[in-house]
Amino acid sequence: MPLIKNNGLHRKLEGWPLVFTLLTTLAVLVGGIVEFLPLVLVEGNIPKIESVKPLTPLELTGRDIYIREGCTTCHSQMIRPFRDEIERYGDYSKPGESIYDHPFLWGSKRTGPDLARVGGKYPHLWHVRHMEDPRSTSPNSIMPPYPWLLEKELDLSDVSRKLTVLRQLGVPYTDDDIARAEDVARNQARTLADEIVEQGGPAALETKEIVALVAYLQRLGTDLKAAPLAHSEQSTTTPESGTTP
Repeated sequence: MPLIKNNGLHRKLEGWPLVFTLLTTLAVLVGGIVEFLPLVLVEGNIPKIESVKPLTPLELTGRDIYIREGCTTCHSQMIRPFRDEIERYGDYSKPGESIYDHPFLWGSKRTGPDLARVGGKYPHLWHVRHMEDPRSTSPNSIMPPYPWLLEKELDLSDVSRKLTVLRQLGVPYTDDDIARAEDVARNQARTLADEIVEQGGPAALETKEIVALVAYLQRLGTDLKAAPLAHSEQSTTTPESGTTP
């Protein structure tokens, strides 16, 4: 009985459900903020990889197309540190690789293969054919075709604004990067389109969305491959085995 009397305040709070709920919510919020703020404010919390650079304007546009077309539904971009994953896809993913990604595209569902190391694995034309008709490059693929990417005009009118917003989020784009974004994107698109023609592909793709998507896919994983071996984040695991998606 004395024990119950000493807990009188707690008993009163239980009798005030609204007050008790508000106090509990406040405690959870304060605790959450205390745990979350250091992750945001401490810059060295995520080890940076010197070779990891922001996406180019064209690659950034391709990333938006990648998201728009729902590629994230079936493809992850995070290789787990397990032997089977490393042998199939390549070196496991590092936190510093996606430090400039907004939002992150790590994913978890793999109806299709992980794409974290797909950059440079195939020629540009392979990606063009794969998007136009997946069965032409991977006979057993269940991926749907995206032929409109070879027909839809590439819109670069807002790419400078995208860079401006990303800079506000911490991505180190300069004033010059922002001012020249559209011109840089079009130059890269022309170069990539010319290389597709040299590989035996269709002409006049420099103004189509497919070049932006190919530019983005060809960038994935290449920054880490350029990292020096002595870097603390570089793994000593074997490179990807070249397995076809």
